Amino acid sequence: MSDFTIRPTAKFLMVRLIVTALVFLALLTFYFISWRDKEGTYLVPLIAPIIFIPVAIRAFKRRLTKVTVVGDRLRYESGLAAKTTRTIQLTKVQDVRVDQRPSQRMFGVGDISIETAGEASRLTIPDVDNPQFIADEILNRSQAATR
Repeated sequence: MSDFTIRPTAKFLMVRLIVTALVFLALLTFYFISWRDKEGTYLVPLIAPIIFIPVAIRAFKRRLTKVTVVGDRLRYESGLAAKTTRTIQLTKVQDVRVDQRPSQRMFGVGDISIETAGEASRLTIPDVDNPQFIADEILNRSQAATR
């Protein structure tokens, strides 16, 4: 079986970016139509781009999170300076759960939770495209690894 990598989807990031861009354009339009001549509003065009910071942070976090299935191991990596890596043997995977909120179902996205034998914590991978296919693939590889 070939290796594969799972990353959080960019679908919600794109929606956030579009909404933020519309709010930004509305602020600038309102500024140039109504506020430009009022005292103290000259900073609006300079401050308005700040609303893009949360979207940029989410995009950056998305790029720094990945799950790689290589051979008989599943490796979860996140972070840049303080990097967290968790490696799970596929033979120890007991349960793979898919959770989908209504907004996630509309976009074909979901959260995958992996529970392993002998560990109290659960590994959750947020906002994954085709979550049921990925969950089935992880379980199939887990079963194949135990043989």
